[in-house]
Amino acid sequence: MTQRPGAFAAFSAAASSLSVTRWLIIVGALSLALRLWISATFPITGDEAFFYWWGVYPDWGYYDHPPMVGWLIALMRATLGDTLWSIRLPVVLLPLALGALVGWALSPLDKTRAAWAVVLFWLAPINWLNTLITTDTPLIFWSVLSVALLLRAEKRERLDRTAWAQYALAGLFLGCAFLSKYFSVVLGLTYLVYFVLYRRERWAAFVVLVLCALPGPAINIAYNMSHGWSNIMFNLYNRNEGEAFAWYKPLLYVLMLVYLATPAAAWLVWKQRSALAAVSRQQRLLACVVLVPLLFFALLAFKKVVGLHWVLSFYPFGFALLAFALPLDKLKSCALGMAAFAALHVLIVAGLYATSLADWKKVPLYPQIIRSYKTTDMLQQVKAPGVVLMSNAYTPASIYGYTLRDYVPVFGPGNFHARQDDMLVDFSIYQGKTVRIIHMGIPPRLEDYAPYFDSVQVLNFSQDGVPFYAVEGINFNYPAYKSGVLSTIYKRYYNIPSWLPMTGCPFCERLCGQVRCEKPLP
Repeated sequence: MTQRPGAFAAFSAAASSLSVTRWLIIVGALSLALRLWISATFPITGDEAFFYWWGVYPDWGYYDHPPMVGWLIALMRATLGDTLWSIRLPVVLLPLALGALVGWALSPLDKTRAAWAVVLFWLAPINWLNTLITTDTPLIFWSVLSVALLLRAEKRERLDRTAWAQYALAGLFLGCAFLSKYFSVVLGLTYLVYFVLYRRERWAAFVVLVLCALPGPAINIAYNMSHGWSNIMFNLYNRNEGEAFAWYKPLLYVLMLVYLATPAAAWLVWKQRSALAAVSRQQRLLACVVLVPLLFFALLAFKKVVGLHWVLSFYPFGFALLAFALPLDKLKSCALGMAAFAALHVLIVAGLYATSLADWKKVPLYPQIIRSYKTTDMLQQVKAPGVVLMSNAYTPASIYGYTLRDYVPVFGPGNFHARQDDMLVDFSIYQGKTVRIIHMGIPPRLEDYAPYFDSVQVLNFSQDGVPFYAVEGINFNYPAYKSGVLSTIYKRYYNIPSWLPMTGCPFCERLCGQVRCEKPLP
């Protein structure tokens, strides 16, 4: 008596019979549908709300990072409207665009394996779930576009007009990646390693690539010179204070890579390591694009916790190496394993969407969940005619401001992250105003606010069982705030090295009327 196959066995048998084209259609369509659903229903996150204001006030740069994501948000607001769905649309479509670029770049080598590379990339759970726009969104796109062009250029036997154009465009888009995020420097390092080790005969092409990339850094340097070198102060100094070696950091890095690759792909990488090494020797540029960043971040991981998003610019090409190394039957097995892992994530998302807010009351993040889902109701309680709303931290301030469509400043020194307030807010305009500073968590201490107002009091509120507060200060005293808070910010975050040339610094100019506040501040 034969047994009927189980549901998973039946699914495996059916999936194994699919052609790579059908895999592409099914995986691409289902993952896109899920991303569209999440993007339309999930509330705005703190990072997204923070970057939203970059799109409202487009500039050549911002305190934390280069300007590309602000330009992208400004474009989406101008073309498709000021909605969360339109702002998220680029990241929703990003996996499709990256898949098309990877397929185009690799198709001259082997069209079938290039298609499998796209399938494996699309099956990674992050490409089903990620709908949050960040600085990584344009970075990933420009980086993959640059690599795709370089791969095509390197496959041309002669340095003809098309090859030169592709090298030039690869450099131009590397410059665009630099205007997205500084991790693009790792891609530049990868190109240098590749040409030095393997393509010295095409050194002139590398020079053209570099020259075409230079406008990106030039724009960034000009912005930093006129804005107190805020990017440099943040990325090289302020954010790295206190970082030290710890064994758990490289371990987390390895676990993160296994998760991003998925357990099925990671296992096959280990099993087929000899085949991967052979393919790496044949496809040297592809191998460099994967291995150089991985080694770079591995070294960094001994001191810093490497963020999951840091490696995403190089992520698609790892699946490309795997697609060219595995036997075709193993590619289908890998796809099945990855599909099962992605399905688990989809089930978890479905389970989360089946819950209600009340189900989360005992979860430590419940106050933040209420802040995200009930922002309008919270603000309706706090607003009052003639009262200026502020917050005590950047994340809630950004969310409140997005909901109100009116910028909400941060009262107090804030954190080393997200200090765009220093560029945008002139606290002198609030002289004599009544201010309400919204707090969540522990009740605020009035002594932290009393020096800057004639009188202060704590107002108590509640939303869906979550208490929150507002410090109401009457008659804001700007000179006292300048002396007590702004001068502290200057000493902590604007200790700009004297050897850096400066043409401007909005924060310093408001504080002391000079590009550099050379005299001691009170």
